[in-house]
Amino acid sequence: MQNIINGKFCDASNKATIKIVNPYTGRVIDTVPNSTEKDAKRAVEYALKAQKTWKNVPVHEKTKILYKFLKLVDENKDDLAKTLCKETGKPITQAYGEIANIRISFEAFCEKAKHLYGNVIPAGTEAGQEKTLQFTIREPLGVMLAIIPFNFPCDLFDQKVAPAILAGNTIIVKPPHQNPLTLIKLTKLLHDAGLPNGVVQILTGDGAIVGNALAKNENVHGITFTGSTAVGKLTYLNGAEHLAHVALELGGNDAFIVLKDADIDLAVKEVVWGRMYNTGQVCCASKRFIVEKEVLKEFEEKVVNTISKLIVGNPMDKKTDIGCLVTKGACEKAVKQIEKVVEQGGRIIYGGQSSGAVLQPTVITDIPKTADVALDEEIFAPVVSIIPCENAQEAIEIANASCYGLCGCVFTRDMKTAFEICSKLECGGTVINGASFHRSFEMPFGGYKLSGIGTEGVMSTFDQVTKTKTITLKNIF
Repeated sequence: MQNIINGKFCDASNKATIKIVNPYTGRVIDTVPNSTEKDAKRAVEYALKAQKTWKNVPVHEKTKILYKFLKLVDENKDDLAKTLCKETGKPITQAYGEIANIRISFEAFCEKAKHLYGNVIPAGTEAGQEKTLQFTIREPLGVMLAIIPFNFPCDLFDQKVAPAILAGNTIIVKPPHQNPLTLIKLTKLLHDAGLPNGVVQILTGDGAIVGNALAKNENVHGITFTGSTAVGKLTYLNGAEHLAHVALELGGNDAFIVLKDADIDLAVKEVVWGRMYNTGQVCCASKRFIVEKEVLKEFEEKVVNTISKLIVGNPMDKKTDIGCLVTKGACEKAVKQIEKVVEQGGRIIYGGQSSGAVLQPTVITDIPKTADVALDEEIFAPVVSIIPCENAQEAIEIANASCYGLCGCVFTRDMKTAFEICSKLECGGTVINGASFHRSFEMPFGGYKLSGIGTEGVMSTFDQVTKTKTITLKNIF
């Protein structure tokens, strides 16, 4: 497949390519351009030109184009889901779910865009302003860059592209280098629906080259990034050179607190949803399972019993619960992390075996609160790391000891205790009696500390992709 620059498919300027490999079979699916700085500069130039016209297109006309796009997505859902499954290793049932989310998100952003009203400051609100009327309007940032990770490429495409273009921006998508194919197809469908050339473009390639070139370009006015904290920091610095508006959704090491009065069966059910989904490759997945000692044994036994029944296999098989990691290298990294947890005091009570890009679901217990995984080591794999604690207060201390602060959760029957813990957790989102892996399109989603800056969601994204202008009418009365 190829880049889409100014509405046209094209190769990299130097004709270099990257092989896209099915992580489960190891077979090459396709190739994509390994774009250059020259390609990045050209895309920005087209985006800058297109934005001058696109910003003046009425919202109701923009939404008509996007509803045509959604019709095309529905018609092509089988091909999109199978492509996503093959290039990512995501179980096919989950791939269909991610494609279905496109309609949910785009419709919600379309409706929100129709209600981006300004505010009015009446005359006389402030002394000396008795004859002055002030009101605000929203204007687009201009040209935006969306850097998207491998784990939920379509969901993040929805979150970033829809509000950006509805607000009048143009946007350049830098997809994940491991699995860009589905996003290229979505970008094509946007053009097939009538989106003007240059409004949404997509460039594949090495992030260190094309991603950095785009982020550093002074004509990129806004950057929305989801990915690792290390790359997020670099992106932030690149944007800072020209004061681009930057929003970052970064890593996480979410705490899953189980108190002694918790419904253990419910907690175990949520472990499967909150840790095993997408083979554990979720930024807001619950990763540190902090359990009071009174219920530790029961929790361990039920977790192992439940996880042992999950089917690990070919992602294309509808019966598969656990597919594979995005690359063989990702699996090898997870295995080394598991070995480190054991070296630091943890004890494997289930799983740990790997083959190629497939890692068996793994449960490790007796992890001391001083271990790296109990603090800042994020394992992006189906690994349940259990850390015993004495009481709720210690659970909070362990949870907050991490440099990350994306999400967290607590299981207890005592709602007063639940709300108290949620108020004390140093993170951007909390869940009571459910896994921290909860992200609706409506909610503002974002983290504290090294988990990011800003939030995404129907409620808040338009604040990230627009700027506010005040218009003053002096002596109007």
